[in-house]
Amino acid sequence: MEQGCPPLRYCVLGDVHGNLEALEAVVADARRHGAERFACVGDIVGYGASPSECVDRVQSLTTQIVAGNHDCAVVERTDLEYFNPFARDAVVWTRRQLSPQDKSFLHELPLTMQVNDLMIAHATLYQPALFGYIESDFSARQSFRAMEGNLAFVGHSHVPVVFFYDPGKDLVLYTKDLHIDLDGTAKVIVNVGSVGQPRDEDPRACYALYDSTRHTISIRRVEYNVEAAKRKILAADLPDVLGRRLLFGR
Repeated sequence: MEQGCPPLRYCVLGDVHGNLEALEAVVADARRHGAERFACVGDIVGYGASPSECVDRVQSLTTQIVAGNHDCAVVERTDLEYFNPFARDAVVWTRRQLSPQDKSFLHELPLTMQVNDLMIAHATLYQPALFGYIESDFSARQSFRAMEGNLAFVGHSHVPVVFFYDPGKDLVLYTKDLHIDLDGTAKVIVNVGSVGQPRDEDPRACYALYDSTRHTISIRRVEYNVEAAKRKILAADLPDVLGRRLLFGR
């Protein structure tokens, strides 16, 4: 931790994607489990039917927020060329829902941020503006080299996973365990999964709880009103698939 900064319990969340029902469920669960601070690894908007409400809610929780590719796309900070048709349609729809204040906020978000002893980003740490995935030995190693400390939190893939780098053995390992004890020797990158559109065949909202006193990380899953979120997507005339996929977590 930074000198003089007290130990804290962080809720680190991301890939909210305009799903207010999931976001509120995560916030309530995190507070029940002692979260004192919140941090967001990006993609507050996109896909879901409550983008402006989610922007407001995340801003009410924290200033420790980075931009995701959908956040950038709605304010034309990144090209839509690599978005699939459903994602493009959602971006265009979302642009019409956001206030000038919402757009200004998203436009000014950084791509990476150091928060006391941890780093947050949406995608890779070494080329954050390209929004690549940390999903291979190469991308993990490059991201570890770009880290300022020993702990980072990311999102983007919508699948929770933890990467470890042991500098003594020059090994990159990963695990999908839900509870991690940090021993202080390895560098660690945690993908916190997705609040609003999980893709690991578990429809429950997902986030990470980091306890800097006990040096533990827990990946938590939270039930929420998926049907309500789906109905709002369908009522908004967003692509039907964006609502249906919430039921199956993919």
